[in-house]
Amino acid sequence: MTKPTRIQSIDILKGLVMVLMALDHTRDYFHYDSFIFSPEDPTQSNLPIFFTRWITHFCAPAFSFLAGISAFIISKRKTKKELSGFLIKRGLWLVFIELTIVNFAWYFDVSFSSPGLFVIWVLGISMIALAGIIWLPRQYILLFSFLLIFGHNLLDSIHYDGSMLWAILHEYAYFDLGNGFDFETAYPLIPWVAVMSLGYYFGAFYNSTFDADRRKKMFNIIGIASLALFIILRFTNIYGNLSPWKNYSTLSQNLISFLNPAKYPPSLTYLLMTLGVTFIFLAHTEKLKGKVADFFKVFGRVPFFYYILHLYLIHGLALLYAELSGFGWETMILKDWVTETPALKGYGLNLDMLYLVWIGIILLLYPLCKKFDLYKQNNKNKSWLSYL
Repeated sequence: MTKPTRIQSIDILKGLVMVLMALDHTRDYFHYDSFIFSPEDPTQSNLPIFFTRWITHFCAPAFSFLAGISAFIISKRKTKKELSGFLIKRGLWLVFIELTIVNFAWYFDVSFSSPGLFVIWVLGISMIALAGIIWLPRQYILLFSFLLIFGHNLLDSIHYDGSMLWAILHEYAYFDLGNGFDFETAYPLIPWVAVMSLGYYFGAFYNSTFDADRRKKMFNIIGIASLALFIILRFTNIYGNLSPWKNYSTLSQNLISFLNPAKYPPSLTYLLMTLGVTFIFLAHTEKLKGKVADFFKVFGRVPFFYYILHLYLIHGLALLYAELSGFGWETMILKDWVTETPALKGYGLNLDMLYLVWIGIILLLYPLCKKFDLYKQNNKNKSWLSYL
């Protein structure tokens, strides 16, 4: 079987969302205002602060969708049984990494007193679910994906107070476990599993037999239709969001409210907004070339390696800055989420300096990621590299 070549638009988009993800995490650990108010609060935020947060909303949906496409591409060189086994092993590995290496990166807390189920966890569980979903006929995979994405907001009114299982499935929740331990379900499974399975369905449109111009036209239509439906549902508030749009006294407040659909769990309007842009981006970047494209492709080819490095680098630099700015490095050994730590009120940088720190972090990571990318390309026979 001929080994498929890498699809450039997928690598570019993966790299772009990884770079934007670092902006969000840099904001968490360095932005002065993040410790005072939410960037999405129309009554306190402003457009520059809001859009610094808003642009990063596209990261998790795009990456989950692309993971599904990548799984389909892998299926071209594996049997269905082999792919299913790979997805299960890969998924279990990601869950383990989330609860250990990633959790420690967020908090630097050796007691692991605040475990949380975040994006790496939901990617891992989604892969495990996808290991079974791939056995369904393609039309049923699409039906399953649509039912969860378009129908899951019907579950919003269902609550089981104190139920960790329901929180894991469909509700953001915080649990006080006692003795200084707590647990957070930031990324419930529904409908994230469906975002990845939708990506798997659309992976078939990257077959060499499928016309590229037809794919571009189709992705454009889907993207524009998704954004149009987002605007209609968001404006009317009839369905698809736990956080209705509200009319405020100023245009900037109205814009912040309108463009801030619920992410935890991801509402239908949130997914229409983010995946709509994802489809349009993929439609227009297949032939994109040049130094900028090559720059992002480096990160896109080693996303897991980059993800782990960027968390430790950001938190490590924040620990150093806390010490130098008089707050003490100990304040960055966290028991709660960084922006919810009372001792850090008054800590941080203004927005301009935040962007400089973010750019510096990306430039520091680039040569490391490029070196690892070259190592992966030169050692394709080493199967363990597929888990990094």
